[in-house]
Amino acid sequence: MPSSSAEPHPKSEPLRGLERLGGPLVALGAIIAGGAVLRLVGITYGRPFALLSPDEESIVPRAWKMVHGGGLDPHWFDYPTLFMYLLAPFQAWESEPSYLAARIVTVVLALGAIAAAWWLGDRAYGGPAGAVAAAIVAVETTEVAYSRMAVTDVPLTLGVAAALALMVSGRIELGGLVVGLATSIKYPGVFLLVPLVVAGYRQPRRLAVGGALALLAFCVTSPFFVVHLDSALHDALRVQRLAREGWLGFEHDHIAPIAFLDRLWDGLGPVLLVCLFGLGLAIVRRGRADLILASFVIVYFIDLCTLGAHFDRYVLPLVPALGALAGRARSLAPVALLLLVVPLVWTIRDDRELTKTDTRVVLHSWVESHLRKGSRIATDSSLPPFDGFRVTKLRLPLPQEDGPDPNRNILRLRNQGVRYAIVTGAVADRVLAARGHYPREAAFYDELGTLTQRVFYRQPDGLGGPWVAVYRL
Repeated sequence: MPSSSAEPHPKSEPLRGLERLGGPLVALGAIIAGGAVLRLVGITYGRPFALLSPDEESIVPRAWKMVHGGGLDPHWFDYPTLFMYLLAPFQAWESEPSYLAARIVTVVLALGAIAAAWWLGDRAYGGPAGAVAAAIVAVETTEVAYSRMAVTDVPLTLGVAAALALMVSGRIELGGLVVGLATSIKYPGVFLLVPLVVAGYRQPRRLAVGGALALLAFCVTSPFFVVHLDSALHDALRVQRLAREGWLGFEHDHIAPIAFLDRLWDGLGPVLLVCLFGLGLAIVRRGRADLILASFVIVYFIDLCTLGAHFDRYVLPLVPALGALAGRARSLAPVALLLLVVPLVWTIRDDRELTKTDTRVVLHSWVESHLRKGSRIATDSSLPPFDGFRVTKLRLPLPQEDGPDPNRNILRLRNQGVRYAIVTGAVADRVLAARGHYPREAAFYDELGTLTQRVFYRQPDGLGGPWVAVYRL
């Protein structure tokens, strides 16, 4: 007699595969969703001005011009052009450069970086490493901060993670293609050629194809770099020279290796120790994935050690590789995930600050309502634009400059007809902290307080941003 209850049919192999994928996909989706929440908080900060990063003012207006009659040639090569090309279509319906639209594109790319980090960790060391790598990229404090800025650092992180994932998967040709795309986002992507060579040195023909595809991808996506090769190389090398010679605010830093380890700690917290343990394990065991990831981390960090400007964003390309290495020892994967509570708390703390109004927005409203349009004013950098005023911009002091900005002189400004000086702690505090390096600039801020009348001042009490002040000359 037939049984009253039918026996379950054996599941087909595709269904088993889907079940095996179900858990990881749910986990990845949860990590991406959490990463999205962290990044969307504060995405409108400072609107309509670019107050999250001054680099937004260099990138977004050029992307906007590309779809408003300016053509695809940016005539500017401090950065390659692929990121501007990615932003440009989303500026098409905007009547003026939209920092919000550009930031949304960056957030999408940032979420792609989380997924690419999972892929990298999984291909290198298995599922637990994928989860650790994705979680690290999702909550790393610096990564989250720059994910809501329309700048090149987080898109480069996506390119690094994807390129390394292809390399450890043995897809050398596609890996080379993505190396070219990453370099077309930001020049340090070129360091991915080192792990590409490590991945393909035993297969010279495939390596040659990968190298050719890298060059082709760069030329296709940054074509005017080739068209204006001399001036483009000059711009690119000038930016690298500035980074090596230093920048305002880093005069009292430790030497570069310690400074950048400190930046990594600021973003990762104690999970950095697990990352470094995984790196040491990779150097000792030297498997295929070990050599690829370790070679990139080492060569990129060596380049960082040559820099005098220790910006926190410079370490971001290391985060996906370090995240995968944190999962190198499976027994430590739960420890790494637990330690991520620390950068998560730091990130939430920073997010709360971005729910406040920036002092510079308050300053802009005061200037608009209290100063006569057409007045001549002098302004520090890191301030919003003041349309309708005749603006003399005060040059940002830099260590490699031959002399101070002659306009940082009250008598000279008065002779030029400048009636007001508008300054901010974002510049002044760094100058005064390095008074010995910038005596003339420091004297300028001192004299503003003694020889002129301060008509507006706002500290960040209850607000975001630096202090701001307006002085009548």
